[in-house]
Amino acid sequence: MLGATRGMGRALARRMAERGERLFLLGRDAEELSRSAVDLELRGAGGQVGHAPCDLSQPASFAKALEQADAALEGFDTVVVSAGQFATQEELEADPERTRALLDANFTGTIGFCEEARRRLLSRSGGTLCVFSSVAGDRGRKPVVLYGAAKAGISHYLEGLDHKFRARGLRVVTVKPGFVRTGMTADLDPPPFAGEPDAVAATVLAGIDAGRPVVYAPPIWRAILWVIRALPRFVMRRIAF
Repeated sequence: MLGATRGMGRALARRMAERGERLFLLGRDAEELSRSAVDLELRGAGGQVGHAPCDLSQPASFAKALEQADAALEGFDTVVVSAGQFATQEELEADPERTRALLDANFTGTIGFCEEARRRLLSRSGGTLCVFSSVAGDRGRKPVVLYGAAKAGISHYLEGLDHKFRARGLRVVTVKPGFVRTGMTADLDPPPFAGEPDAVAATVLAGIDAGRPVVYAPPIWRAILWVIRALPRFVMRRIAF
């Protein structure tokens, strides 16, 4: 799991641990990884929870991290990617360097990591690749022009993987969270239908188990985005959503 030390990723890892699954954590912060590994072991994970450094902005870390996970688990059949960066549209417009870093991590880096994982999974007749995208990528909207662009690209990429490789045993699960109350969104005013990490994790885990190609979490966002996608462009220009 890449990104299991906080927010939705941590909630999902905890639920997986509580049902006895074997886990291996990837991330940037060694101390956070170590603490999370101990927490998951105490919650019932199947055996010792190992960890290794992996950074979406450092492509050279991808292959080695997955090799370490493979060795520790004696082969894996599921890869979960919940890591990524977030910033508001205003913050990104004011800081080109932050914009570059966010787009690089959320799009280029995420695809690079997924490609490494995809090759490994297909080499052993398939498995599950679960990646967190966002409802922000479903329609171009004023508050998430840049962040949403990266997530739209990831969603498109994952859909393509599903079309091309499902018959070869690769189950691609694209998670599209709406607004979820996490540390990443702590400074923002929650909109109606805001989700909680544990409830989102339950929805995502059910989607992984079923191999659903797209999981909206909370589920009501599927209906909300159906309406948003149907709105004509002149309406989208006038509303703030």
